[in-house]
Amino acid sequence: MAEKKVQQVRIAVQWGFLLFSLYLGVTFYRFVQHFRSGGATPFVERPDGVEAFLPISGLVSLKGWLTSGSINPVHPAALVVLLAVIAVSVLLKRSFCSWICPVSTITELCWKVGHKIFGRNYRVWLWLDWLLRPIKYLLVLFFLFSILVLMAPDSVASFILSDYNKTADVKMLDFFLNLSGLPLAFISGFLLLSFFFRNPFCRFFCPYGALLAVLSRLAPAKVERMQSACISCGNCNKACPSHLDVMNAKRVCSEECIGCLRCVSSCPKPEALQVRLKGGKVVPGMVFAALVVVIFVGGTLVGRVAGHWHSEIPKSDYQRLINNGPPIEHP
Repeated sequence: MAEKKVQQVRIAVQWGFLLFSLYLGVTFYRFVQHFRSGGATPFVERPDGVEAFLPISGLVSLKGWLTSGSINPVHPAALVVLLAVIAVSVLLKRSFCSWICPVSTITELCWKVGHKIFGRNYRVWLWLDWLLRPIKYLLVLFFLFSILVLMAPDSVASFILSDYNKTADVKMLDFFLNLSGLPLAFISGFLLLSFFFRNPFCRFFCPYGALLAVLSRLAPAKVERMQSACISCGNCNKACPSHLDVMNAKRVCSEECIGCLRCVSSCPKPEALQVRLKGGKVVPGMVFAALVVVIFVGGTLVGRVAGHWHSEIPKSDYQRLINNGPPIEHP
């Protein structure tokens, strides 16, 4: 019964992080509007967690940290969040994707609604699936090679301190506030496809998910099937959003496993499917859920306590870069 409730907990965690992300977005919008209005709107403190939406800045910061030994003060939270996400994936498969990522939460809602409307979700032809799935890996390879390999340490330092990087968060906000043309068509298209197919963006185009997929191969906690207890009902295969053949696997090692535990929750024989460590020790679903949240939130708290969370970009820089007007008096 406890394993059945795991999905209720997962959905609650998903929506909690989604609502928190919306709160960060609204707060950051108010922060930017204060400068754009020349101080006519009330000043609110910049929410540092908004750096979670700056993975490229986080990756450049990672290169800077590896080469210089120090974490830059421009967008330090971007690196902290990236490291926390990596830690979750290395230990607990791609559970960030199915428990925390707001994009995945929205697309999961879409395909669940689509299933209710059409009575089913469709599956991309196998040959097309094999053609499309490498795209996300090629994208992440491009970013990793361009930044971690080709980017010289001097270029990293210059980028981090550049006006472009300082306002990367503002550019991201403006991107979503002024969606039009090809970006609007791209996002709208994937949202529409999500009503028919399960997680199409995550499966084929998300470079962040591709990075986590590769790292998740190291995870000691994976879903295991006990053949002697399995009744081959097929519920696990039907429940899996990644279309994995869980019913015929001994241990689900695929990088496409997103750690949602839907297969475990759907199994009528609790002892047939369980999350286990390499040594065979069972990780109960509720413990798995707690670990996902504790590792991610705990990682960000460690960054905060260590002093690598709050951006040191002065208000005068935001005033100059957002709205080059007269200085605004701040209390």
